[in-house]
Amino acid sequence: MILDLDCGNTLIKWQLQTNGRVFARGRALSDQELVRQVGCQLDTTPLDLCRLASVRSPAETQELLAVLQMHYPHARLLQATVVESCAGVHNGYLEPGRLGLDRWLAMLGAYHAARQACLVLDLGTAVTADLVDAAGRHLGGYICPGLPLMRTQLQTHTRRIRYDEQEAALSPQELPPGCSTAEAVERGCILMLRGFVLTQLELARSYWQESFEVFLTGGDAALVADHIPGVRHVPDLVFSGLALACPLGGEV
Repeated sequence: MILDLDCGNTLIKWQLQTNGRVFARGRALSDQELVRQVGCQLDTTPLDLCRLASVRSPAETQELLAVLQMHYPHARLLQATVVESCAGVHNGYLEPGRLGLDRWLAMLGAYHAARQACLVLDLGTAVTADLVDAAGRHLGGYICPGLPLMRTQLQTHTRRIRYDEQEAALSPQELPPGCSTAEAVERGCILMLRGFVLTQLELARSYWQESFEVFLTGGDAALVADHIPGVRHVPDLVFSGLALACPLGGEV
């Protein structure tokens, strides 16, 4: 039995698999909630391996590892790390270790699936784009604020932009000019997000014409997925990369 963990700044995404088949998935807000959710799925089945990808601080990551060791003392714990080269992908950063782990794993998963040049887009709290050529060379990437950060900045630094979550939830259905603050902000942010994605597509075409694949992941991916012909929308792309990276991670 294998437990895969993708530990972000706010959520821990997890999946359980056995014999190559994922049979349970979930999201937890805390370490203890994670253990409860996983425990309900495991029942009395022993856990053999836990693979961990964490963008949390070292202290927070160690706390989670301690919780896992306490509850699953016989499981092997592997933590993924960013390296110069893995699974055919060559890190393009001048200082490889400074590349975000989530970006690295997404690239590993995408290139392994495509086996050709690919554009990897992650639309979450931050939006990232990374380009990997047909030889597996990471050409670099881009980072900009995602929808949550754009909203927060507008509400924090503009006195008259205020609206509640219910208004926000109703506004993105269509994208004509907004007739309320909520509509104007939500639709404007979505158009900025789509504009960023279209620019990345143009950039990828300038390198490879049409000989590349586009991978889309992250919580806001659905907002642009229908606007990219042939895109591969893979919500758990990080987990695909985690399986490739873990053999290079040391045992905790």
